[in-house]
Amino acid sequence: MNTSARKSIFALLAVILIMSTLAACSGANKNNTNEPNTGGGQTETGNGNTGGDQGLSGEFEIQYFVGGYGDKWWKHVIGEFQKVHPNLKIKQSAGSQINEQMRPRWIQGDPPDFVYIDGAGANEAQMITDGQLMDLTDYLKDVKNKDGKRILDLVIGQPTAYDGKNYTLPLVFGAWGTFYDSAWFKENGWEKPTDFESFMAVSQKIKDAGVSPYIHTGVYPYYINGGLLNSAIVAENGGDPSIITRIANLEEGVFKSEPVMKALDKIVQMRDKGFIDPGAIALNHTDSQMAFLQHKAAFIPNGLWLENEMSNDIPEGFAFDYIPSIMQNKGEKYIAIPYTNTVAIAKKAKNPEAAKAFLEFIFTEQFAVDWAEMTGAIMNVKADLESSSASQIVKNAMGYFNSEDIVVAPVLVVNADVEKALQDGIVALLDKRITPEEWADRLEKAAAAAR
Repeated sequence: MNTSARKSIFALLAVILIMSTLAACSGANKNNTNEPNTGGGQTETGNGNTGGDQGLSGEFEIQYFVGGYGDKWWKHVIGEFQKVHPNLKIKQSAGSQINEQMRPRWIQGDPPDFVYIDGAGANEAQMITDGQLMDLTDYLKDVKNKDGKRILDLVIGQPTAYDGKNYTLPLVFGAWGTFYDSAWFKENGWEKPTDFESFMAVSQKIKDAGVSPYIHTGVYPYYINGGLLNSAIVAENGGDPSIITRIANLEEGVFKSEPVMKALDKIVQMRDKGFIDPGAIALNHTDSQMAFLQHKAAFIPNGLWLENEMSNDIPEGFAFDYIPSIMQNKGEKYIAIPYTNTVAIAKKAKNPEAAKAFLEFIFTEQFAVDWAEMTGAIMNVKADLESSSASQIVKNAMGYFNSEDIVVAPVLVVNADVEKALQDGIVALLDKRITPEEWADRLEKAAAAAR
């Protein structure tokens, strides 16, 4: 897994570099790692505009990146869409290098109709800045899927607003969180934490047993920012996720605000009690994950790609489990800090009618189940996965996302320089080189320079 795929959550400007790294990691940010090179190319199906009466007609082109999620689901849904519209000539422009291959056409104003934004060279913020994507704000407000259900009522994560407008809709949904071995916990009589208080209590028991309670990927600090700090910030804002938008907008003073300072104080409490492994600062993702699998540590912040990525190294009897957040106060809701990959319609689409029809076709509960079974990940649609063949950890995660006991924050996207300050800051704080107040000063300075 490369560093970058998880970065898609955070990078806004200069993201082409970040997204390049991204391609190799998780699918939603991490599944793009170490994926086989499937090449790139275009395939066509359908009979073209034959003058028939069934469904849509004409040409319709779909661009999608093929990475860790593969292309099985895409071929499946496109095949089903073709059955409904036999007179539509569908071209699939796909592959692991498709973003670079299609870039000249986007620049020249000859884009495909529909695009899945993921992988190396994919940068939705830049595409929006360049005026390449259709404004979907009004369209998404009440649009229904092919089953007659309002799509925005079904999705787990809402579309990101850029200056109040929506240009994309998340297709893949993942959320950072804390992972642990539920079988090992049961064996040791350690309780699963449901809030910060119970996390601190069980961490003391774990430490007393000679095990490091919490390890993380210090070389890539966005893991601990996404899996720990950001959820603490939302929790300390009364569970109101709007503070993430305030951070993304680099609102003056937000990094010194009460919710942020209280969140940093919780991190300091964990650090000072010795619950965060001090050696983790030097670890990359593989080393920290191996230490976690070998029970050298009890908890680790990560994304839902973790089990799949480490599948060749999982010890017998290890039972992955997932908690969206551990930083909320007792009685408060869980906080989901998401990472997503989106779909969009080109502003210069030649067949926007077909593009909209395809979007409405794929955002259904059945195709969400198919996605989970075919990719091992979660699609951005609330669906019942219990009777599906999806992995248990995906089912557990979806159980949280389907419940009323969770707050889903918006995806955090910030200026690249501010993102670097966020990463450097959490490392310095954990290493006791700066105080929370100095952390806030650093971030306010970085935000002021970026504004």
